Amino acid sequence: MNLNEQPARFTAPGEVRLVRTLPGPLERVWDFLTDPAKRARWFAGGPMEPRVGGKVELAFHHKKIAPGETPPEQYKAVHESGFTMPATILRWEPPRVLSYTFDEDSDVTFELTPQGERVLLVLTHRSRGVDLPAVPGYASGWHSHLDLLLALLEGTPPPAFWANHLRLKEFYNAQFAAATDTPPPSV
Repeated sequence: MNLNEQPARFTAPGEVRLVRTLPGPLERVWDFLTDPAKRARWFAGGPMEPRVGGKVELAFHHKKIAPGETPPEQYKAVHESGFTMPATILRWEPPRVLSYTFDEDSDVTFELTPQGERVLLVLTHRSRGVDLPAVPGYASGWHSHLDLLLALLEGTPPPAFWANHLRLKEFYNAQFAAATDTPPPSV
């Protein structure tokens, strides 16, 4: 399992944080967060209005980021047909901070800090509701997608998305259960 520096941490109830050091420069990483074509290569495409209150349409097409892979049964429909998720920009501070709503009850914040020729990325996903069982899924999902982003920025072959995601989901379910003293959800 590639944990690239450190695994995600459950930093508060309903909150997960991932920290990565990525190849820069800062503007290049910002483009991969905000440009729909670049974002589609590692996460989800779709238009983004570049302003606070701007609308975002996250267009997930896992078949494009994991071509030739057979998804797990539970993700087959999503993999083949894709889906879209509306979002609203909460913070727009180019090229350092981007935050938007995610799903119906959470938000995600990307904070970028230059570190010489590299860029420190801090991704924080917060649940605004009480859907705590979803938090390990956010951890494994973001970790899997950030592994793709790192490979793109480094120009290296990407890991097998679905195999990586399943390993990470099992890992984070166990970590979350240990951190919250709850039984792990089934994978």
